[in-house]
Amino acid sequence: MLSPILNWFQHQRWSPLPFQKRTWESHLQGLSGLIQVPTGSGKTYAAVMGPIAQMLASANEQAGIRLLYITPLRALGRDLAVALQQPIDAMGWPLRVGIRNGDTPSAERSRQIKNPPEILITTPESLCVLLASRHCEALFKTLDTVVLDEWHELIGSKRGIQAELALSWLRQQRPQLQTWAISATIGNLEESARYALGEACEPCLITGAPKRGLDVTSILPDSIDGFPWGGHLGLRRYEDLIGKLKPCTSTLLFTNTRNQAERWFQCLRYACPEMEGLLALHHSALDRSERESIEAAVKAGSMLWVVCTSSLDLGVDFQPVERVVQIGSPKNLARLLQRAGRSAHLPGGTSKVLFMPTNALELLELSAVRRGLENGMVEERRPPNQPLDVLLQHLTTLACGPGFRPVETLEAIRSTSTYRTLEQEGWDWCLRFLEHGGDCLGAYPRYRKLDSTDDGRFVVRDNAIARLHRLNIGTITSAPAIRVRFVRGSVLGHVEETFISQLKPKDVFFFAGRQLEFVRLRDMTAYVKTTTKKSTAVPAWAGGQMSLSDLLTHHLREEVARAGRGELDNNELKALEPLFERQMDLSTLPSSDQLLIETCRTREGMHLYAYPFEGRFVHEGLGFLWATRLTKKKRGTITVSVNDYGFELLAPKGYPMDDLLEEHLEDLLDDSNLETDLEQALNLSELCRRRFRGIAQVAGLLVQGFPGKNKSAGQLQISGSLLWEVFNKHEPGNLLLKQAQQEVLQEQLELPRLRSALKRMQRGETLHCPTPRPTPLAFPLLVERLNNRMSNESVLERIQRMQREALNQEGF
Repeated sequence: MLSPILNWFQHQRWSPLPFQKRTWESHLQGLSGLIQVPTGSGKTYAAVMGPIAQMLASANEQAGIRLLYITPLRALGRDLAVALQQPIDAMGWPLRVGIRNGDTPSAERSRQIKNPPEILITTPESLCVLLASRHCEALFKTLDTVVLDEWHELIGSKRGIQAELALSWLRQQRPQLQTWAISATIGNLEESARYALGEACEPCLITGAPKRGLDVTSILPDSIDGFPWGGHLGLRRYEDLIGKLKPCTSTLLFTNTRNQAERWFQCLRYACPEMEGLLALHHSALDRSERESIEAAVKAGSMLWVVCTSSLDLGVDFQPVERVVQIGSPKNLARLLQRAGRSAHLPGGTSKVLFMPTNALELLELSAVRRGLENGMVEERRPPNQPLDVLLQHLTTLACGPGFRPVETLEAIRSTSTYRTLEQEGWDWCLRFLEHGGDCLGAYPRYRKLDSTDDGRFVVRDNAIARLHRLNIGTITSAPAIRVRFVRGSVLGHVEETFISQLKPKDVFFFAGRQLEFVRLRDMTAYVKTTTKKSTAVPAWAGGQMSLSDLLTHHLREEVARAGRGELDNNELKALEPLFERQMDLSTLPSSDQLLIETCRTREGMHLYAYPFEGRFVHEGLGFLWATRLTKKKRGTITVSVNDYGFELLAPKGYPMDDLLEEHLEDLLDDSNLETDLEQALNLSELCRRRFRGIAQVAGLLVQGFPGKNKSAGQLQISGSLLWEVFNKHEPGNLLLKQAQQEVLQEQLELPRLRSALKRMQRGETLHCPTPRPTPLAFPLLVERLNNRMSNESVLERIQRMQREALNQEGF
């Protein structure tokens, strides 16, 4: 049965790798599984060639979709279609490939319904749109195999759960359906496979691809004084980066945020005018046509340098790329591995990564990353716990399509790993909520979505409700996007409404690599024109901040301990030696089981610096928790500042910080009343209210509206707040309210990590070091706070002044 596949490999002068053969043979034996191999090893052909061999062997059977390929990004669909079409055309196989996503023209969608292709490539959202159509049962009645691409990207999110639920319905229709998930970087393989394949399936785990080389080189500054510069000042060292880049070498320059990508593109464009036409900017807020043209130019070798974000992380095949630059810490091991795989994208290739730190201490992070990768470590991924908003959306989707019977559908939903423990009470609540509007929305017809039929199915009979639901399917709930368009010309991309709302006509900002003058806002579109006026304003998008992964924080504590013992065994640690020496002169470097706390008094007041090395989000919770507990002992105003290494508490000059610390350290580390104390410290109710808006959108309570008539952020906020108030007053047991609180605690505040950090600090030793002035570890926290303060001095001027004062105090 594999002979057509082997013939094509021979035609290409390739030899199938052992893991590819093992996958094909497992598929032909009727098995399902997860393939985990490094990026660029050939995992796509491993996943699809078994199903294709099966299709070719039974080509005369009933026509229809036989292979469904689900990708997280539309761009991956285009690339995959090209990759699959290549052997089909070369060997004359009687197979057709179709793409179904938001970019597919309506005429093509109609053709796919009437005459389905054998292979359909889609996204989780577009698959659910198909399930919400009356044709879905006929469309998938011949389906044999589902492939979940980039599963490591989907599993940790509600999009992955959306795919899980869609697959549960497909398996209900096709009990023999086989599923193959593809991953490059997941630590918990067996658990991840269960989420992809369902609880009833025994997964076949395929690993063992040839190891790819990884060569990571850091750009080390000529000298590092005792005060690490702040992250935003990394641009000052652009000459160091340019000196390492080769104009003729195809390079992807990855940043962690779109804002950072815009700034670095602007910097490189002015610093390297000779690269005009060879340098591009790529991120997800740019218009699709512009992104596609850049991707095509990179593949053709005509675009040599691309400043990008995670928009190019995933499996787009860029064989001409020879080098990857990571600007700033990747914050987790998997992200660096994924980005490294963009270069030398072929089996056995060696990925070359150039690391550009934007903060001296990021060299410490890279040392931890390098150590983790050497030990073969990679982060685990786990999805949210039974989110009912996704379940409500899924049930409405099925009701818009073929309808569903409650008993059989509950059985299918419990076959997923996410909802395997779903209780009857929660299921009944969901049905009552959709059929009757719950306890307090029954007076409004648009919330009474389900009707029952004579044969026991639930359906949506109201065409307006069904049409609005199909237009709003999805689990990504960002702020409403404002399209950016030239007054006379093309669309450039989108920015968030909150940024545009701050602009006045004639204001200038930098976007899509251009200086733009804001003209007017009309119908959710910002009209702009090019200008020569200069501006430093760059849009910021939500979700820009990243935190260190729990795995990386463990390695980071080990690196700090290693530096404290003087074991500087790599270039990054050696470069930081002056910083470590000054830290040891003023304070100390803690071992991995110690918590270092520093206190000092300055003109600003009394400072407490704590260094758990647990990541930004955990430190945010810890900082406000400690501030609240301290002010209970002694009233005062405490300001909190956090970064990935620790947090600062700033109190008035006379505040007895040292005494309180000595007397109440056990109380600060206590985890017994953690949720109650966090609620007081962080105004948990307001955090839950904000979270509820996104949950209400996914659940279908808030909708963006019809195309061209989208609601503004203000309208959504008002609607979300109104629903929040109504539920709290009239239905306090509403399960969506409970979900909002759970998501805030578990995901936003990372309560399990915070509790674990407190327990770890309880078990270990606490070092309290009063210091005459802020230490090198404290300096980035000072910079963090300066960023959020109004002043007629620039941040750079203030930092340079602080450095001079510190050096003068030490007699330099």
